[in-house]
Parts: sequence; structure tokens; C-alpha cells
Amino acid sequence: MPAIHFDNTYAQLPESFFTKLSPAQVPAPKLVRVNSELAEKLSVDADWLQSPEGIAVLSGNTIADGSEPLAQAYAGHQFGGYNPQLGDGRAILLGEIIGTDSKRYDMQLKGSGRTPYSRGGDGKAALGPVIREYILSEAMAALGVSTTRALAAVTTGETVVRQDGHCPGPFSSG
Repeated sequence: MPAIHFDNTYAQLPESFFTKLSPAQVPAPKLVRVNSELAEKLSVDADWLQSPEGIAVLSGNTIADGSEPLAQAYAGHQFGGYNPQLGDGRAILLGEIIGTDSKRYDMQLKGSGRTPYSRGGDGKAALGPVIREYILSEAMAALGVSTTRALAAVTTGETVVRQDGHCPGPFSSG
């Protein structure tokens, strides 16, 4: 497996800042898109990301060498009040990568399953919002606006019915 060179400084913080947790396994991961430009900036081989091994990492079915998966915990305001115990309810931080620009980037799987911070949710992400986030974040980056960016989008083969009974279709991770 080609190396993704992780630098895991967040995992070195006190354990009150995170919960060590692997992503949920998914039944049938399929690649939707790889952001080759971003992969190059992170010194990650885009061709490898499109291989079965790369898709397994992007879906959370395989933990890459050097990754220390965790769900981040944090405090903040929610629903009009301060909450001392919030966290990533559907995201797993795989680790940090130093880009070719010498900046630090988090590599995170979104929609990767329940975490201790999910508040009863399933921790999944519908494909439509994932694609929308991918397109909008790339547009913002092209305009010079600092934003999160998606390295890839992967479907999982799972379907979940939401509270309103609407079934949004395949779910994704990435």
C-alpha cells in the first residue's frame, strides 16, 4: 500500500479531546470521484486512491498504515446554549498530512458511522449532500476562499430511511 504520510499531533492530546474509534465497515464501497489536484497537493497518489486498496481506505474498511483514527471532542454553543461536550457525530479523523505547501491538513472520513457524539444519529451521509459539498468546496477554493475540501467521494452500498420516511439513496463516506 503506498504510504499516506500521517502526522498525528491531535492523537497526542489528552484523551478528553477525542475518542479512539475506527470507521464503520461498509458492505459495497464504490468510488464516485477522486480529487486528483488535492491528492497531488497532499502527496497522495490519485491512481492508488482509485484502486481497490485506496477505495478500502477511503471507505473506512481498511485503516492505512500510520493512521490513528479518532472522533474529535470539543465544546461550543449549540441550540442557543453552551455545551461542554460536543464532538464529531459522523466523522473520523484518520490523521494529519503535511501538504506540498508545508501546511497541515486533516484527513477525515465524513459519514463514517456512529461515534460517541452522534446523539442518536446513524453517523452516515447521503450522497446528494456529499456531492454538493464537494462541488461547493472546490468552487470556493478556486475563488481563493479558505475552506475544507473533499479528497474523494465513495458510496457504501447502504440505504437508510430518515425520520420523514424519505429514503435519500446510497450513502457515502469520504
